Amino acid sequence: MTSLRLVAVALVFGGCGGEAAQHTSPDDPLFELGQVETVGDGYLFSEGPQWRDTEGDLLVADVAAEIVYRYVPGGRPMVLRPSSGRATGLALDPAGAVIAAEQGSRSVTRDGVAIAAMFEGKRFNSPNDVIVADDGTIYFTDPPFGITQAQQELAFNGVFRIAPGGALTAELRGSPALLPNGLGLSPDGTSLYMNDTNDGNVYRFAIGAGGALAAPQVVAATVGAPDGLAIDGAGNIFVATAAGIEVFAPTGSRWGLIATTEAPTNCAFGDADHRTLYITARTVVYRVRVSHAGLPRR
Repeated sequence: MTSLRLVAVALVFGGCGGEAAQHTSPDDPLFELGQVETVGDGYLFSEGPQWRDTEGDLLVADVAAEIVYRYVPGGRPMVLRPSSGRATGLALDPAGAVIAAEQGSRSVTRDGVAIAAMFEGKRFNSPNDVIVADDGTIYFTDPPFGITQAQQELAFNGVFRIAPGGALTAELRGSPALLPNGLGLSPDGTSLYMNDTNDGNVYRFAIGAGGALAAPQVVAATVGAPDGLAIDGAGNIFVATAAGIEVFAPTGSRWGLIATTEAPTNCAFGDADHRTLYITARTVVYRVRVSHAGLPRR
């Protein structure tokens, strides 16, 4: 595989950053936005950033290289473990185990061991992103990105829930036009957000008793091709799109854009104060300092 190297002196690309002159309110999540810096490159296809507070590191899935890396700020990316299942989305359960949505194995795993691989006797399409609620409930999206039409066994593209006890439920049985992708949870844990890569919208599901999801409602329209997302402590939504990281208020109004040289695939808040937004963007990983602390993904 292409070797990874840490950029010892952060590189700031021309044109990267937010629309700083337009962001004058301290309530704006892009207020006093830092410069976008490259902290690692040489990835084949970086995805699934996940910060771990207990370890003080960032996990990054290189989908094409079939490796999950760990990066400690100031150090060099190191191999955490192989990912022969081609992990695309990473999360942590309450015990700190790594939950992965794996495109290649068409399953969801916990520390490399499958915990869900089939539904109603049929293989999943291509689990893409995953997130874990505080009570251990796991949600994941299942678009057909990693398979051909002939390989698709399920008659729908959906969103699934794994209860803490292991019960599996299809929370959304979408049409072939639905391409469910990135996931995020609201600060109070009462809403789940999902991107649809096909129609470009961000959706919100109200979370009911036992973790069941209500019907989705459109929250915001992106410029197109939304991928992963992250949520800050005020509920603002940071979405990896064709334009960069688009930032929306919980109401859906658009705050602005964090531009990146390479198109981003996902993002997650990290560092001890959760004020660094890490951005995976295919061959590179960026970071940018923000004024408001984000929510650590679980």
